[in-house]
Formats: sequence, structure tokens, C-alpha cells
Amino acid sequence: MTKNEIKGVAGFSFAACAAGIKKSGKLDLALIVSETPARCAGVYTTNKVVAAPVVLTSPRTRKGQCQAILVNSGNANACTGEQGMKDALRCGALAAESLGIDEELVAVSSTGVIGAPLPMDCFEKNVAPLVNELAENRIDIVAEAIRTTDSFTKVSAAGGEAGGKPYTILGVAKGAGMIHPNMATMLGFVMTDAELDPAFIDAALRGAADRSFNSITVDRDTSTNDMVLLLANGKAGNPAIVAGSREAELFCERLDAVLLDLAKMIVRDGEGATKLVRIHVCGARDDAEAKQAACSVATSSLVKTAFFGEDANWGRIIAAVGYSGSEVDPNRIEIRFGDVPVVRNGVTTGGELEAKATEVLKTPEFTVTVDLNLGGGKADYYTSDLTYEYVKINADYRT
Repeated sequence: MTKNEIKGVAGFSFAACAAGIKKSGKLDLALIVSETPARCAGVYTTNKVVAAPVVLTSPRTRKGQCQAILVNSGNANACTGEQGMKDALRCGALAAESLGIDEELVAVSSTGVIGAPLPMDCFEKNVAPLVNELAENRIDIVAEAIRTTDSFTKVSAAGGEAGGKPYTILGVAKGAGMIHPNMATMLGFVMTDAELDPAFIDAALRGAADRSFNSITVDRDTSTNDMVLLLANGKAGNPAIVAGSREAELFCERLDAVLLDLAKMIVRDGEGATKLVRIHVCGARDDAEAKQAACSVATSSLVKTAFFGEDANWGRIIAAVGYSGSEVDPNRIEIRFGDVPVVRNGVTTGGELEAKATEVLKTPEFTVTVDLNLGGGKADYYTSDLTYEYVKINADYRT
């Protein structure tokens, strides 16, 4: 079975409805439920302005178990004061009552406009009926319900085997704007039927998030509501996967693949974006300095507008590397667009090769490589171009 054919994962069910939270009348409320309490881990926004659902859900997931996720789009329930926290608690209580489970096993998540109170009638009327609609293999409607400015749904999956038992990893995400670590205006929910050791699940998620959602940018804005949750219910029947084992290594490879696939979809869907660009920095003194330099290039507005204009303006790239804070010797830097070298030893390779590099920029996806020639450090960062459409979408967002 290919990842495109995977629609569900053993022991998990899904539902979504149009509750009236969005003015458009589109799907805006979703529920993900595990048959039994699942081991869980979460990573959250580092913004100091934190939405009520994150304040509620973060300590719950730190206890290591979760059975249900109630998520809405159209309203972030952020900067809504004491009432916002009461509303988040009530949303969790509604789901728990309808499912017959403990409130502490419910994660609550929201995305949308900041500063508006939640329309609680929409939840009071629709959460219980939503429970009656739960079905396997319906991740597609959850993906639709959590969209805001996304132009397409984002689902990815991978399969593996542990102890002779096959397992599935299934992820769903939303995000298109306000994308920058740590993390982004994005939500991600990942389900697996693999049995994971409690000491392994948190490290597995954090490592995968660092290599995916924390290595992307659209516009340098980090939101108030970001969360990624990993739930593992053990329905595959495998012996628990423990850290340090070969099976743990293979599980992490598959988890990385799912999260990176979702992260790249988010960048590809960057509001108004026309290009997905991988910034690959190598030859740094260490991986941390490589990531620092890659982030500097990926977040430069001048670089991103040059990508949109299909201008192989390597001067903007070398300047962004220079102010990144990473150790740099300008006389050693090499830069390539695709496989076309435009800079060697810190100087141009000439107009003919720059013209060939311009042709690379005309493609929808390409890699820019910056080799610092100082050591073995390397890192990837994914970014989009900055377009007229991005300004239009965000100028009109609340209207």
C-alpha cells in the first residue's frame, strides 16, 4: 500500500462538520479519537503570547496520554482572556462527556482569527453529534476542516514493521502563512498504531519536528496556537519500540519522512507562493551554524523576492550568510543554484553561468547550495518565494 492509499490507522476514527464557526459555512470542527488512551507527545509554539487551547493542552499531553483531539478552524481563541480559557475547558468537557472519557485525555486545538471570543453555541450544538459521525479512513475530512488560508489539504503516511508486526504512521497538518519556527501558524496531528515506549515517543517527535516543522519558513511570523501532537495507541500489537534500538531508528526515519512531507506541503502552499526552495548549507563548522546560516538565507525578504522574480541574485544570498552569525570566510564560499555554480571562492563565476542559474529559478522547486568550506556541518531549510499575492491575502485576511 502506498502512502497515497493510506487513509486510516488501526484504532483511530475521525469526524468533521460545518459548525458555523467560519462565515463561509465550510467544514470547521473536527474530532480525532483513539479507541483506547494512547501514549502521546506534543511540541508547541514558543511565542510568549499563547492561545488558551495551547495553555490547556500542553500540560495534559505532558502526562503522556491522550485519547481525543477536538480541533476547530475559523477562530484561534487567542488573546481572549479569562473567558477564552473557560471556553477551551468547556470544549474539552463537551468532547469528554460525549465520548465518556476523562477530560484530561482530551486535547483542544484552534486556529483562525486572533482576538475574537469562541462562538460557543457552535460547539454546544455540534460536538455530541460529531461523536456519532466518527468513522475510520476519514482523515480527509479532518484535513479539510482544519484549513484556514490553505489552498489544499495536507495528509501524509508511511508504513513500517516492528517485531514482525506492521504499523502505520498517518499525519495531517494545516498551514500556509505565519510560518516560521518555533514553530509556525500550523497544526499537525500524527497517529500511529505502533506501540512506543514512553521514554522514546517524546524524543522521536521532537527530533522529527526539528528536522521538519522547525526547518521551514514562509514569512518569519510565529503564531500563538501552533501545536504538533503524536499519538500512539499500540493497536499494531508490536513489542514496544525503545530508544536506541534498530526499530526505533527505522520508526524515526518514517516519522521524519511524514513530518517533512507535511512541512514541505506547508511551504509549497505558502500564501501566494509559486516556488518551494531548499536552502542547503554545508561545510559549516557544525550543524548548528549550518542551520543558522540556512535560516538567515531562507528568511531574507530580499532573497525571497529574488526567487519570485527569478533573479539569480547571489549577492543577496552571500550577504544573508554574512550576517547570520555563523562563522564565515568570504574567500571560501561557494554557491550553486541547482547544479549550476555561481560563486567560487567568494566571487562570481561569470554571466554565462548566472544565466544558466536563472533557468533553474524558473522551475517550481529547486535547491540553493551554500558551501562554507569550513567543516562538516550541514543543514536544510525550506522556504517559499514572496509574492504580490501574499500581501493581498494577508491584507484582506479578516475581511
